Amino acid sequence: MNSSSRELTVLQDEVIACRKCPRLVEYIAEIGRVKRRAYRDWKYWAKPVPSFGDPNARVLILGLAPGAHGSNRTGRPFTGDASGTILYRVLYQVGFASQAESTSREDALRLTDIRITSVGRCAPPGNKPTPEELRNCRPFLERELDLLKNLKVVVALGKIAFDGYLSILRDRGVIQSRSAFTFGHGVVHRIAEDTPILLSSYHPSQQNTSTGKLNEKMLLDVFRKAKKLSQVSGSRG
Repeated sequence: MNSSSRELTVLQDEVIACRKCPRLVEYIAEIGRVKRRAYRDWKYWAKPVPSFGDPNARVLILGLAPGAHGSNRTGRPFTGDASGTILYRVLYQVGFASQAESTSREDALRLTDIRITSVGRCAPPGNKPTPEELRNCRPFLERELDLLKNLKVVVALGKIAFDGYLSILRDRGVIQSRSAFTFGHGVVHRIAEDTPILLSSYHPSQQNTSTGKLNEKMLLDVFRKAKKLSQVSGSRG
């Protein structure tokens, strides 16, 4: 294990142990206690959810936050709810995932050349973290970005993730403002040399897929594009 991989492991442990946001700590614990009837036999994870995937990834998926009865139950990003059903099926088709389904953190699924994280690590009420809660989580994402030495492409799922990543770049002086970058499905943003390409996508939420705003082909096109964009020589660091 190289130093970056070791530091990522330390970071994961810090994420899981985080209790910075009292509202979220209380909420995820209550969800884990009450449960949903369909999952009454589950022992909910009910903690901040760490990232999942390849420490040498060239592509990073950046989501919003865990789902109350999805990741907050299983302990793995996009695992256990409708969002993950379509996402992992697409990742398998593109060759990033070893299987088309993600059911629990103990299953055999492995990711290659891709990693999944989020701007918020705890399930928020109504899927709406507060600005303060996102600020509390941001140092975890910043450290992870620095440790992913081979990173070439960031796929932002949804506007909040998109803005969160751009805010980091703005505050680091890489860009002057977020306003120069428009969110849109499948839009590619080439930002600066030695900075990963930003690829924006609608979030694969049940709301988006059930209304037809996003379908499997649209998401498949995004990740095929991400794979192609990532296949360039060299690395950061």
